[in-house]
Amino acid sequence: MATQYGQGYADWDGPGSQGAGGRRHRLPVALRAPIERRAWGELCYLLLSLPLGIAMFTYSVTMFSLGAGLLVTFLGIPVLAAALAGCRGFGMLERARARGLLGLEVAEPEPLSPKGRGAMAWMGAMLKSGTSWRHMLYTVLQFPWAVFSFTVGVTLWVNGWGMLTYPLWFWVFPAYVGQGGIQLYGDEAHHVYLDNPFEITVTALVGLLFTLATPWIVRGLTTVDRLLVHGLLGPSRLATRVVELESDRGVVVDTAAADLRRIERDLHDGAQARLVALAMDLGLAKEKLTEDPHAAARMVDEAHGEVKTALQELRDLARGIHPAVLTDRGLDAALSAVASRCTVQVRVEVDLPSRPAPAIEGIAYFTVSELLQNISKHAQASRATVDVWRVEDRLLLQVTDDGLGGADASAGSGLAGLAGRLDAVDGILVVDSPPGGPTRITAELPWRSA
Repeated sequence: MATQYGQGYADWDGPGSQGAGGRRHRLPVALRAPIERRAWGELCYLLLSLPLGIAMFTYSVTMFSLGAGLLVTFLGIPVLAAALAGCRGFGMLERARARGLLGLEVAEPEPLSPKGRGAMAWMGAMLKSGTSWRHMLYTVLQFPWAVFSFTVGVTLWVNGWGMLTYPLWFWVFPAYVGQGGIQLYGDEAHHVYLDNPFEITVTALVGLLFTLATPWIVRGLTTVDRLLVHGLLGPSRLATRVVELESDRGVVVDTAAADLRRIERDLHDGAQARLVALAMDLGLAKEKLTEDPHAAARMVDEAHGEVKTALQELRDLARGIHPAVLTDRGLDAALSAVASRCTVQVRVEVDLPSRPAPAIEGIAYFTVSELLQNISKHAQASRATVDVWRVEDRLLLQVTDDGLGGADASAGSGLAGLAGRLDAVDGILVVDSPPGGPTRITAELPWRSA
């Protein structure tokens, strides 16, 4: 599922990077980390985690214990349902807090689906919802981690900044406490204070190290919080997979509809138009057969040429739907036939132990065919290569050319549509095409044997 950081943290890209608003930082990220917005946001998250963790833990344990104890009566069911409903409310708050302070985007979990109306249906759906129980588990697990992360984070932050600024406030001790400075060691006979310039300087330097290291330690602590929020408060893997499959089904339906419209358009504008003209020419030739046999023979000869052209267009259309050579001889022969029609020299290597399923074979064929068409039209290349091989349960295709480069699948081009088609069958399209070339496009498909 989708997890990303907000734009407010764009200035954490690294040394010399541009921050929000295009501002370029002069300091390296290690030095500016303690004063960055993200560091303060993560610290605020840790500070809020403890009181919220106490509230969530107390609510969950109390309500669950009360509901479990009352299960001997009917009252335990509504109490447990109310406990789970409250935990879902806490989950909504935690997702908002993670979004605002950590820049973590977590999708809303699947809603309740009661099989009826009324309180009983609602309580039954709440108790059967795995999402609700995961929310309650989060309120229990988050509390001990919040205690630990709060203690570590606050201790490091306060001591780091306190020692770093010690030269500014060490005078408080001799003026108001009656001692030279911070007591480093003391017993009945000896007392060691940080009160001379050297010791004050060393204290400030140690504080600087703590101050520089604390944001990274806090970030490591909040990484665990990110995992908890993402894993327990987001949608389940099954629900995410269902959403992906629904999206893929829509892509497949749209692709099939587009292919049908293309075939209809090609038939209407190509072969059908030629056949209509052929019928008209033959009708005229029939009328002139008795009056002017020579003219009729010439018209029949022209009609014969139209028939050949129409047949060629029908063959091309049939090849675009599913070529016979692919069915009869497999990918190697079919891709070699496509490569022979390309405007550049193409080397084809197919290393497969067996033939894949017809559906996967067809998708692989049309993927390579479209990529070679793009090379012919746009790449301005002199040569290209097509490699097909299998790695475990995946079929890999790689098309490389020495053209101009600059291909981009995210620019709404034909590559974007090709990537969508591959994604509909759990495939992947990776485009590596720097300006000036070369271009290397790799497609990955699931392997299913024929």
